[in-house]
Amino acid sequence: MKRFFKPVEKDGSNKKPALSHGGDGGETAGEEKKKREPLKFLTWNANSFLLRVKNNWPEFTKFVSDLDPDVIAIQEVRMPAAGSKGAPKNPGELKDDTSSSREEKQILMRALSSPPFGDYRVWWSLGESKYAGTALLVKKCFKPKVSFSLDGKASKHEPDGRVILAEFETFRLLNTYSPNNGWKDEENSFQRRRKWDKKLLEFVVKSLDKPLIWCGDLNVSHEEIDVTHPEFFSAAKQNGYVPPNPEDCGQPGFTLAERKRFGAILKEGKLIDAYRYLHKDKDMECGFSWSGNPIGKYRGKRMRIDYFIVSEKFKDRIKSCEMHGRGIELEGFYGSDHCPVSLELSEAISDSV
Repeated sequence: MKRFFKPVEKDGSNKKPALSHGGDGGETAGEEKKKREPLKFLTWNANSFLLRVKNNWPEFTKFVSDLDPDVIAIQEVRMPAAGSKGAPKNPGELKDDTSSSREEKQILMRALSSPPFGDYRVWWSLGESKYAGTALLVKKCFKPKVSFSLDGKASKHEPDGRVILAEFETFRLLNTYSPNNGWKDEENSFQRRRKWDKKLLEFVVKSLDKPLIWCGDLNVSHEEIDVTHPEFFSAAKQNGYVPPNPEDCGQPGFTLAERKRFGAILKEGKLIDAYRYLHKDKDMECGFSWSGNPIGKYRGKRMRIDYFIVSEKFKDRIKSCEMHGRGIELEGFYGSDHCPVSLELSEAISDSV
């Protein structure tokens, strides 16, 4: 979606951060054994993680402390990957080869070293510039196997850092920042999104051997109930342009073509939308995760494009799935144009799932 945010403010602090996020946390062996797998999850498109740390961190820190998730999935990190200009990039590390990038990295790592974030190990998948990118924070008592592409190759990252895949003992967790469909196919954005959806479909089909939790900014509203104003979004156009294919018309994320492909992914992957499974009715106050600019024609226009999608095998274990923002004034959005979404599962009755 189109983003609206304040310009970056300079931080003059020279305090050295703690940069290590590996190793074991303070949990006892008994606690780790008791809670063998994560049960509480949070996903959030931060719309620039650095801006959120600079401008909204105390409020978001309190929110995370109160919720106490085992896993936090972040999208739109918007921090560049390590590597000097013209050199190969390392998408798993933050850039720090210039004075400004070192300062920005210090600001982020200092925030992630403070409570409660110091209890988590952090993985990054980053783009070459301040665009896209994802992060995954997992409590240190859990030891997932982490990769960064839909084909499962640990050394390979998807373009723009759009994927982090964590394999736990009894399930896989997929954090994605799906590409926006765009308004015109002249920029190949329609084709890019079709290729992405095809790749996702192939991934979920070949991953049927193990339950899946798929979360993130999926950049699609599946049904009319998932937007505040279906007619507005269906008729939306940019600069009067109308795509040749009627199924590509409308607001990116709400075109018929995207919605059909998303439905096919859910069906073929034997997946369910956790929020809609629990919340059958439209909630105009709290039922949407993205909100348009409070000023202008998008005021009050909202979409649900951030999800927890889970395997049907987990259906009876869904305790809650909530969106934590409300209203058109973006309460609970913590400076982003997306609000956090949480999922909680009940413990498995037995070792089999």
